[in-house]
Amino acid sequence: MNETVVAPDLRAFMSVALRKQGVVGAVAPSSPALARALTAVVPTRGTPVVVELGPGTGSISEVIRERLPPGSRHLAVEIEPVLAAHLRRTKPWMETIQGDAADLGALLAGAGVERADAVVSTLPWSLFPGGQQERILGEIGRILDPAGAFTTVTYLHAVPLAGARALRRRLRATFDEVLTTGPVWRNLPPGMTYVCRRPVARV
Repeated sequence: MNETVVAPDLRAFMSVALRKQGVVGAVAPSSPALARALTAVVPTRGTPVVVELGPGTGSISEVIRERLPPGSRHLAVEIEPVLAAHLRRTKPWMETIQGDAADLGALLAGAGVERADAVVSTLPWSLFPGGQQERILGEIGRILDPAGAFTTVTYLHAVPLAGARALRRRLRATFDEVLTTGPVWRNLPPGMTYVCRRPVARV
């Protein structure tokens, strides 16, 4: 577990995880090791726009903040109202948007954003039906800058399962390059990351 998670963060995480197992897919906030792996695609120069999907209590958000140069924008899309309110209270430097990642383009347009230089996700893909996965990935592909990167997490125990195999197929259908990094053992549960680049244009 992330040793930097403070008590309010953990309380917020557990209050949602225990009540809504269909919203939170992890058993604990992401560890620093997993956060570093996921955020390696975040630019450290210029004034990039970074979008975070499913920030939860913000353990990944803190690492994104450490990487971003001054003048950047960090937008976080969180579907759970309790967690979105928690993020607004505890991380006022981040632009928190309460909404569904399946509506990503419209949500970002409402914030004046058309393109993102990086998208970082800890969404619980295994909880989504195939159609919803495709819609979210399509939205990510449409808003991601051609030179940008999208990264997401999968958990080691799930890699051989049919759902995880289906997600990999959808990633490869959406992006020209899909790389797997890891495993990250210092996380509960151990995880791996997918790094995806060059969205495939669709007619």
